[in-house]
Amino acid sequence: MLATAVSSALVGLDAHPVRVEVEASRGVPHFDLVGLAEAAVRESRVRVRSALMQVGIDICDCRIVVNLAPADLKKSGNGFDLAIAAATLAALHAVPTESLDGLLVLGELSLTGTVHAIRGVLPQLLGARKQGLKRAIVPRVNEAEAALVEGMDVRTAGSLKELVDALRGDRQLPRAQATPMVCKHDELCDDLHEVRGQPSARRALEVAAAGGHNLLLIGPPGAGKTMLARRIPSILPPLLPHEALEVTAIHSVAGLLGAIRTLTRERPFRAPHHTVSEVGLVGGGDQARPGEVSLAHHGVLFLDEFSEFRRGALEALRQPLEDGVVTISRAHAKATFPARPLLVCAMNPCACGYLGDGTDRCGCSPDRVRAYRARLSGPVVDRIDLHVVLGPVTVGALQGRVPGESSRDVLVRVEAAREVQRARFIAGEVSAGTNGALAVRDLDRVTRLCAQGAALLGAAVDRLSLSARAYSKVLRVARTLADLEGTPSIGPSHVAEAIGLRVLDRPLRPSRGPQ
Repeated sequence: MLATAVSSALVGLDAHPVRVEVEASRGVPHFDLVGLAEAAVRESRVRVRSALMQVGIDICDCRIVVNLAPADLKKSGNGFDLAIAAATLAALHAVPTESLDGLLVLGELSLTGTVHAIRGVLPQLLGARKQGLKRAIVPRVNEAEAALVEGMDVRTAGSLKELVDALRGDRQLPRAQATPMVCKHDELCDDLHEVRGQPSARRALEVAAAGGHNLLLIGPPGAGKTMLARRIPSILPPLLPHEALEVTAIHSVAGLLGAIRTLTRERPFRAPHHTVSEVGLVGGGDQARPGEVSLAHHGVLFLDEFSEFRRGALEALRQPLEDGVVTISRAHAKATFPARPLLVCAMNPCACGYLGDGTDRCGCSPDRVRAYRARLSGPVVDRIDLHVVLGPVTVGALQGRVPGESSRDVLVRVEAAREVQRARFIAGEVSAGTNGALAVRDLDRVTRLCAQGAALLGAAVDRLSLSARAYSKVLRVARTLADLEGTPSIGPSHVAEAIGLRVLDRPLRPSRGPQ
């Protein structure tokens, strides 16, 4: 007899329906599985056969043929086991065939019949809902993740025996229950009040957080670059509901949700080592997994020792930073992952690290300094909105007893500025919710300059030879500075400060300024 169940295959974050067709008949024992399945899917026949025996179904004298349709879609992962077992049971008249109608079945089986967790439950359920399916059965371990999807009757199974009883109508599987949203924003250990000195860098952090601007911190060892970068999450507002859903879906595909597997309002913070490969940074591989730039979506991607990263990896960042997405093309499919993090980088001013620290420790020649800076290509630097030079922290600042401004105080201003930007987006004035992501067509509407500001920016373009991209970056930062002040128009002071926050557009001369 022939029976069909519905499962799903992920290509990036896009879910594609898969019909699991099973034909079962008595005859020479055999188990065929076709449909462009990779190794983990083909091995499901071993797991399914053993799990079926645990519920009293022996297929040792049956000829089983499983077809995963469409045949031209590559099937990967471990989520087809439960659907194959369910369709096999229906084909053997062990459960009613109509019990599988309009039902999405996801899950991996152990040899004992236990249903194990799988990756990507959330995007697969969202895709099934878009395709019109109303019912689904998923592993119980994925319950909290599955409960995030509204408009579907999602049930959870802990074993194949539970599924069999439910399909026969002998019991009801429990409905997926939502877990309270976790938000630890108020419990963060890293706070800006712990930073001593560095007023210009603190200001740059606030501007970057308020407008979603990429930031590069340049300074000698011990100046506080890493300390500052790790405190950026404390001044970023919690994720909006739709942002949290996107972040959770990406982390679900990557298998990073952990034991709780629920929605979180915390913005991700990713800090890969400088030896990371291009695939690790932007994504890829045989199964097209998300890279660090996508795992940091709506959060912070911190690249410490920026100049030590492989040049190919940094160049691969250019397109995601510009477009906000990563597209991975393969022979059988094309996967797209969102990638709009707040990029924060830190680097030394020279090879030895001590250029401009107020001492004579730096022995780098001008040519060596230029060679060190040349590790970063112009197009990569051009995509970073803010470049800030940090001097060494003075003893007076370190021994001072007056703490700096706390993250909570800065967060109030950041949230107010972001609310202004969000209001413009909701009103349809712009195409993005943050100034850092504004399209070029938006700039004429929200970054109009007065005559003095336009003259100031024009002189900077001529003197510093700013590119068209750098010009638009200055306008976006100036718009954020005005939003932080609560002023609707951009003044000359905003333009001047925005130009001053791009030090790599002019010769690098770190100084020991006041701390």
